Amino acid sequence: MGGRNHPYIPNSVPEIKQEMMREIGVTSIEELYADVPEKYRLKNPLNLPEALSEFEVRKHVERLLSKNRTCNDMPVFLGAGCWPHYVPAAVKEIVQRNELLTSYTPYQPEISQGMLQTLFEYQSMICELTSMDVANSSMYDWASALGEAARMAARVKNRNEVLVPKIIHPERLATLRTYTEPAGISIKQVSYNSGNGQMDIEDLKKKISDKTAAIYVENPSYLGFIETQTEEIRKEAQKHNALFTVGIDPTSLGILKPPGEYGADIVIGEAQPLGNAMNFGGPLLGIMACRGDMSLVRQMPGRIIGLTTTQDGSRNGFCMA
Repeated sequence: MGGRNHPYIPNSVPEIKQEMMREIGVTSIEELYADVPEKYRLKNPLNLPEALSEFEVRKHVERLLSKNRTCNDMPVFLGAGCWPHYVPAAVKEIVQRNELLTSYTPYQPEISQGMLQTLFEYQSMICELTSMDVANSSMYDWASALGEAARMAARVKNRNEVLVPKIIHPERLATLRTYTEPAGISIKQVSYNSGNGQMDIEDLKKKISDKTAAIYVENPSYLGFIETQTEEIRKEAQKHNALFTVGIDPTSLGILKPPGEYGADIVIGEAQPLGNAMNFGGPLLGIMACRGDMSLVRQMPGRIIGLTTTQDGSRNGFCMA
């Protein structure tokens, strides 16, 4: 079980291997595999080509990558997913800083103020953008935010039915079903007006009931229609004590009325259009916000970052609420 030396692994040198084996009390590499029955051990080297040098590996991978066509080579008109957006160089540089780039959940506020403040500012801007009271520090993407919103509504209302539009991203609907089926929540789809793409209010009235936890509408819709009946949909939801949930593209809110101004209880969406990288299709950045009603806030999934003061009260600080 030998093998040639590797330039970046010093312990592949025979002399170093021998010293390591002496230290642990064995005379051969085979002794380390004594627990593996002899008949299962590899007797001959695998029929594999010789290892490549770093230079050779790089050239090989570059040849493979050159066959790809990326969004830098052509306009992207696929739709129904994420899109390339320009991310300023300063953003990429800043997020590489140690106080921001970490896989660690900031449970210890005393060493995580940079990350916590960033998340707090994100929440504040989402609330301002959507005209909602509370936002969490994001979900995986729009689809997972929809699944969580449905389960949140079911918990708040103690009901097991959610109405969604028939015009909806098929993968978003599939993710929603993945979230709701194990929880015993049924999904009903409301038809649309074929003339203008709006939700069919009459069909909505037929399908909504006292079992309905939430009505979900997207504005703009999956096919790009602006939903002009949000007030009527909200009234139907209120009439049956259901939550009015709205899905948004945040870039549309520079033109469209924010959902908080037409009575949304929960707002979800995808923040990738604000300038995130495509990240090979996901995960991306799911938006979730709600009214300040504590029955909603207590059931909101994810993390919420709050502003507080230090123990001696001398300055402000951020922590997970």
